Amino acid sequence: MKPEIHPAYPEATVSCACGASFSTHSTRGSFTVDICAECHPFYTGRQKVMDAAGRIERFQKKYSKKPA
Repeated sequence: MKPEIHPAYPEATVSCACGASFSTHSTRGSFTVDICAECHPFYTGRQKVMDAAGRIERFQKKYSKKPA
């Protein structure tokens, strides 16, 4: 990097609402986030999977026309 043209890039601590934190570098400084990789359902394996097939069958059963 060329001297005197780039912003300061000090070490920063990122803190999550779940209590996890990690160090990185940032021009913004230290900050907090609402969700991180340690508590996000996609990364922890607690992701809720919707049963689309069951929902479609229930809808068709409920709203299908009855024979005359």
